[in-house]
Amino acid sequence: MSILDQSTAIGFAFNPLDRRNEKRDDAAYIESLRRDPSTRFVVFSADIPVLKRASEHRILFSASEVSEFGPPVQVVFLGQTDAGSARFALGFDQGAFDPPSLSARFELIDLRSIALRGLAPPALLGALGQAKAMLDWHARHRFCANCGHPSRAQTAGWRRSCDTCGSQHFPRVDPVVIMLGIDDNRCLLGRQRQFAAGMYSALAGFVEPGETAEGAVRREVLEETGVRCSQVTYFASQPWPFPSSLMIGCFARATDTEITIDTTELEDARWFSREEVAAMLSGTHVGGLSAPKPFAIAHHLLRAFVSEGAAVLRATDVASS
Repeated sequence: MSILDQSTAIGFAFNPLDRRNEKRDDAAYIESLRRDPSTRFVVFSADIPVLKRASEHRILFSASEVSEFGPPVQVVFLGQTDAGSARFALGFDQGAFDPPSLSARFELIDLRSIALRGLAPPALLGALGQAKAMLDWHARHRFCANCGHPSRAQTAGWRRSCDTCGSQHFPRVDPVVIMLGIDDNRCLLGRQRQFAAGMYSALAGFVEPGETAEGAVRREVLEETGVRCSQVTYFASQPWPFPSSLMIGCFARATDTEITIDTTELEDARWFSREEVAAMLSGTHVGGLSAPKPFAIAHHLLRAFVSEGAAVLRATDVASS
């Protein structure tokens, strides 16, 4: 599969599975895939992936390997590889892998750590992100939002239906803008209190109802730092399965530069030169400051800014004031 856009270089964004959404209602077809010897499963205990301790293929499980775990709480069909091999996500209750007979052979590693440590190749990391988002959605939506009665999974795990009132519920994705304000040779970064010491990152915030992504970029930068922006340029997007967001990466041209920090959102915010950002990315900043790791879209926004400076605003403008 060819690389179609720059998003595919970002963590969780490269997922070459054919999702076969046209087959999700075909229960016989989905069951035949589940029983196929070539099918592989990713396994979760609550929202944490389960890995095999002593195996070259630590993340993908065969049907015989998962049979000893008993019935899963949730099953989601993820899709098929180019070779036709199916992938499913299996969700088990928290604590299901605590017994010594299992904990000696399997370990639970959270998805952020898997990404940071490079424990999964990009294509499999994308499938893990897909699986985590879907299993989390099921865990949070076991009851009908319309009448409050229990709902049940259907359509290969991609819909929940309420037998009491007939409502149907579908997975949700929350759009989040993440952006760099640009002032010629400088970009605007902030840090939250929970960040690792010395780390600064792009500003970010949820898109609100009735708001465009471009409007959210301007609003969030203004609310968090007091800086006004005009022109907004789209860069790339990233599925962010914590629990189920879509990070919409943008650049925005700053029309003023005075910073007034919203201390409920940020611990600090400041302007950084391209040279400083380059040092932060390479781990050579004289003040020990750092930037997000490559699996995060913020890292790629910063790399693009270091490479092109204000030129990142030039060709793919999607809005201007």
